[in-house]
Amino acid sequence: QVQLVESGGGLVQAGGSLRVSCAASGRTFSTYAMGWFRQTPGKEREFVATITWSGGSTYYADSVKGRFTISRDNAKNTVYLHMNNLRPEDTAVYYCAASATGVTGWPITAGYKYIYWGQGTQVTVSS
Repeated sequence: QVQLVESGGGLVQAGGSLRVSCAASGRTFSTYAMGWFRQTPGKEREFVATITWSGGSTYYADSVKGRFTISRDNAKNTVYLHMNNLRPEDTAVYYCAASATGVTGWPITAGYKYIYWGQGTQVTVSS
């Protein structure tokens, strides 16, 4: 069992930066690939970024590539999403998620392949 708690969301002006964090409980955090998703009201959940258990590989949605960076610190059981050059369309609730063990294929972009989810943190980008 893994529990995930996001933090670090807030209000930022367009062009600004923000870092959201996801703290995980459980000793097996380092065995999970982790992902970030986002959702706005009335829209489907959208994949943002994912990182392998070791942190050696990352993958991004085209909409955030070059602006967002996913990273993890397994010693701290934490995964981060660094967001630069934010745009109003980045406004959403951001969720972190842990993949199911044994998931094959990379990158892991489908939400159903993630079995643990946080409660989300709101990121609002003003124009």
